[in-house]
Amino acid sequence: MFEHLEEIEKRYNEIENELTKPEVLSNIKETTKLTKELSELEDVVKCFKNYKEVLKQLDENKELLKDKDLGEMAKEEIERLNKEKESLEHNLEHLLIPKDPNDSKNVIMEIRGAAGGDEANIFAGDLFRMYTRYAEKKGFKYEVYNAVEGDAGGYAQIEFIIKGEGAYSKFKYESGSHRVQRVPKTESNGRLQTSTATVLVMPEAEEVDVEIDPKDLRIDIYRSSGKGGQGVNTTDSAVRIQNKEEAMRVLKARLYQMEEERKEREEGQERRSKIGTGDRAEKIRTYNYPQNRVTDHRIGFTTKNLDRVMDGDLDPIIDALGEEDEARKLAGEKN
Repeated sequence: MFEHLEEIEKRYNEIENELTKPEVLSNIKETTKLTKELSELEDVVKCFKNYKEVLKQLDENKELLKDKDLGEMAKEEIERLNKEKESLEHNLEHLLIPKDPNDSKNVIMEIRGAAGGDEANIFAGDLFRMYTRYAEKKGFKYEVYNAVEGDAGGYAQIEFIIKGEGAYSKFKYESGSHRVQRVPKTESNGRLQTSTATVLVMPEAEEVDVEIDPKDLRIDIYRSSGKGGQGVNTTDSAVRIQNKEEAMRVLKARLYQMEEERKEREEGQERRSKIGTGDRAEKIRTYNYPQNRVTDHRIGFTTKNLDRVMDGDLDPIIDALGEEDEARKLAGEKN
């Protein structure tokens, strides 16, 4: 670990030196790239410097143990420094966990009503409100670019983007089938019903992530007696949205997602589907209204604050998922 940390510190110093050169500072793209890399390494380097200073102080105090007058004081200082050393080693272990390169990106999300008819669409609308309320609390902005409303309320399908530094890091665990158990407003005899909605989360692809040759696209203009508009339709991604710019954004995200999945397969990692069929049995989380309970089945996490969760208080669940993900990485497990 020590050698790896020294390499990181060396790279940090190299970047600092590069950012003093006029030819680099005059290149905005290169400066932005290096500044971002410097920022990503800063916490590790700072912690490593503190760690080396503690090691130095430990050596100095061990020498003082031989001193008749200062030996007892040195012993107490060594005890304190060993605790600090242990704490810094723990911090360094966590800081060295490989960062998800997508964490800082914007998020493209799609929610669909699945099993359960009108109630599934209403629940999809509830999930949309939950996520957008959470986004607002985190200081993120959101923008809906495609929506198909349900006959009884909610959405058969809604697609939107959440913008803000670190958005993907907060929403990336939400892909999958979400199950709700409650008495629907549409149920006249008051029976408990189980319905599902599916959520798909994708990082927004940057220009450097995906390059699309305009010659490979077919742009169709659709006209009707109602609202006019235009969209993009491709064989693989089946994107058809009124706004061409938004369609390109979604298309890039889908192509980027496909490339990430291809890399996972090539590297021999187990590929878990980001989104399922919406079948009741295929679930990542259950929202039980009679018991005011939310359970995430992937990590066995349960909270009895469903009302707060549906109002956007998602931090306890998302933090628990992040901690479990980090623990698995520390243990060397592949996700």
